[in-house]
Amino acid sequence: MAVSFGAPWITVVALKNIAAEVNGERAVPAFAGALVWLGSGFGGILMGRVAERIGVRWTVISGATMIAIGLKLSTYGPSLPLYIGHGLFIGLLGLGGINAPFYVYVSRWFDRRRGSALALISSGSFLAGAIWPPIFERTIAYAGWRHAMLYYAVLEILLIVPCSAIVFGPPPESPDSDLHVSARRELKTVLGWRPNLVFVLQACAIFTCCVPMSMPQAHLVAFCSDLGISPIHGAAMLSVLLGMAFMSRQVWGAISDRVGGLYTMLAGSACQTVGLALFLATQNELGLFTVSALFGFGFSGLVPANILASRELFPVGEAYWRIPTLLLCSGSGMATGGWIGGVLYDYFGYYAPAFATGVAVSTINFMIISVLAFRRSQTVLV
Repeated sequence: MAVSFGAPWITVVALKNIAAEVNGERAVPAFAGALVWLGSGFGGILMGRVAERIGVRWTVISGATMIAIGLKLSTYGPSLPLYIGHGLFIGLLGLGGINAPFYVYVSRWFDRRRGSALALISSGSFLAGAIWPPIFERTIAYAGWRHAMLYYAVLEILLIVPCSAIVFGPPPESPDSDLHVSARRELKTVLGWRPNLVFVLQACAIFTCCVPMSMPQAHLVAFCSDLGISPIHGAAMLSVLLGMAFMSRQVWGAISDRVGGLYTMLAGSACQTVGLALFLATQNELGLFTVSALFGFGFSGLVPANILASRELFPVGEAYWRIPTLLLCSGSGMATGGWIGGVLYDYFGYYAPAFATGVAVSTINFMIISVLAFRRSQTVLV
């Protein structure tokens, strides 16, 4: 996960370099990053079914190969080659074969500590953001963003393909799988409501948490540059944000094992809203390093907690389509947030309107989760 999710960060770090080739329009590279998230979401639904049939080993090997092809294609430049390389190859065929199948695969290996396991495996994307941006910044400064993509494509193949061939075997059969199949037919209400109504609210919650989540991640390096902070320090700040997200996700995973997915989502949503609001009030370098760390801590538990909540509320036999669907909504939110950030910057010329929009969407997210958490408390009391 840490290696596969490294590929999209090249475009984030090189956002201003790529935009310079299209009259300074930051919406162009931002849209390429958005297509990665959107493509990985749709690809996850398709590849989740494929992984059920042929095994996660082969979808991951195929996904790594497609990511490498997408990076090569993207070097032909903005706009169309960049869009196809990122959206179709890196997103749909690449990360789509890795991300969603991993969540389903890992959730079947754990029972009592499932929340911590999901938090750990999902931390790979944050680990990618913590490790790679400073390396990419130096590589781009030395050889250009195109060569950075080519170098990383080779690394992708060399690391992921042999590891996948060696490690990934079939998951254990669930001892109560037959029970879950019958339970699926008898399941008429969840939290006292129709199951699909609860699932739609879950999907809305994961979408609205990821829209504000992606804005600082996609634009922090460029935002720092606008404030006169060097790209090296901007990339380091992004690493601090995602490094904190990586470490704190394990804390959120332990919390979710104790209190459940919905209550963990509620706490994480409140922290994310406050953290994003602080970006509006901070302009100096030290303050932004601090806010980045706080923001990384706040949002890191939201996605795995939502996946855990789905496993708590719905039968395991439905995981193969419910989890990829939630990750599609997550990817769509990440895509929307990153792209809107670029559009609002191009229109206003500064990032404050984008961050203010993110705070508003994060507030909506808190309200949706509050409704679900309240229903959970009521049904438990009953």
